[in-house]
Amino acid sequence: MDICAELTLSQRYLSDMLKSWTGLNTQQYIQGILIDKAKQRLAATNTSVSEIAYELGFEHPQSFSKLFKTKTSQSPLAFRASFNN
Repeated sequence: MDICAELTLSQRYLSDMLKSWTGLNTQQYIQGILIDKAKQRLAATNTSVSEIAYELGFEHPQSFSKLFKTKTSQSPLAFRASFNN
């Protein structure tokens, strides 16, 4: 889905608006939403990390795991394990 087309906004205008409202660029904002959704799924379900990655639109689970670790300083499995203690 092309967000800009759906909102009938230019990429530049959307980026400027997001930066103004959130302090984040478009990529950072979208990644934050994906990580929040992943955290919810990891904490509340037993769905595999690979399945969660695919559900969130990642072609490769390794890319998802790398992004998750970069943003949270934990692997997805370590994050999930923190809820099972």
